[in-house]
Order: sequence, then C-alpha cells, then structure tokens
Amino acid sequence: MAAKKRIGILISGRGSNMASLISAAREPDYPAEIVCVLSNRPAAEGLARAAAAGIATQAIDHKAFATREAFEEQLDAALHAAGVEIVACAGFMRKMTAGFVERWRDRMLNIHPSLLPSFKGLDTHARALAAGVKLAGCTVHIVRPELDAGPIIAQAAVPVLCGDTPELLAARVLEAEHLLYPHALSLLASGKAAIDGERVKIVQVPVNQAKPLYWPPLK
Repeated sequence: MAAKKRIGILISGRGSNMASLISAAREPDYPAEIVCVLSNRPAAEGLARAAAAGIATQAIDHKAFATREAFEEQLDAALHAAGVEIVACAGFMRKMTAGFVERWRDRMLNIHPSLLPSFKGLDTHARALAAGVKLAGCTVHIVRPELDAGPIIAQAAVPVLCGDTPELLAARVLEAEHLLYPHALSLLASGKAAIDGERVKIVQVPVNQAKPLYWPPLK
C-alpha cells in the first residue's frame, strides 16, 4: 500500500466535517492521515474535538496580524512544519489571497453547501429555496482564488422537500457532506481524482452510473 497522504484541516467553527474526515481516516485502508487541525479562531469548538481525537491542533488568530498576508505566512509555516501534503478546508471562514492559493495549487480542497457553480457564497439554502430548485446539495472542489470556484471533485444531490426551511434543508445537506467529503478526499489522496487544468478526471472507478435522478420521483 502506498504511503498515506498527510492532511492538514483548516476550521473556523465546530468542525463537523472535520470530524467526518478524522473518523474516515481511522480506517486502515483510507489513503490519508490527518496530521493537524488549524483554526483562525482560538475559541473554535473543533479544536477541542480534534485534540480529543489525538490530532495536533493550533490556533492562529487572524486578528493578531496586521495583514491577511502576514496571517497566511504563519498558517503556511504551520502546515509545512507538520509535513502537510494536502489541505482540507472544513468550514474555514477566511477568503484566501491568490498567493496562498497558488502555494497550495491543486493540493487544497474545500466543501461548499450547494451544487456549484450555483449559489456561491453565503445563505445558500435560503437562496436555493427562493429560487425554487428541486435539488440542492453539496460540492467538494479544488480551491482557486475566486470564491467557491475550482475543479469539482465530487457532488451529492439532496431533494428539496415540501415545507422545507433553510434550517431543515441545511441539516439534510450537512448529512450528505459528512459522507461526500471523506469520499472526495480519498479520491484525491489515492490519485483516483486527477486534476487536469480546471477539470477533475475520476479514474479507476468500477461503476459508471448513467441513470438520471428524478425529483420529485417519476412514480
């Protein structure tokens, strides 16, 4: 078995997606190991959750730095000190500079609670409901300087139900996120997701599911 890729996770809050990655990485055949969790908010609940799981943690308070670049220099130094090969953003609420993104080009991924390229930014669930879409979902993508943009690794579709509120839809999408993110990271870490410019090619996947998903159901 090839050496496991070393993953650093960036968080700003409770770290629910972080927890799903940590849980998945406990499996012996998972192609990645979580080596550190970093947060720009010292009070982030996810730091305690990661520490309880035996993961090295560090808070780097962005408010302590005069510029965004100075904060990112410290963040980059911490990632390199841990020997990180792939960065996984999991609720990291800081827009990164183009310089930082380029340093980790094709080695940094993010999860967003919509079917990108639709509903970039915030308030995704309220906006999806206002638009009247019948399918919502989540996307794991490679990070690019533009907000919520970059080559898409994987997506999960979630039905919008009658009577949904943004909170109800968010909970259903989050449940999908917790399965999708470990899957997408596994694809990238194992080399089964190959980045080709601004597209991701999925290789070595035995199933090619061509059947459409209908919502509401046809019957």
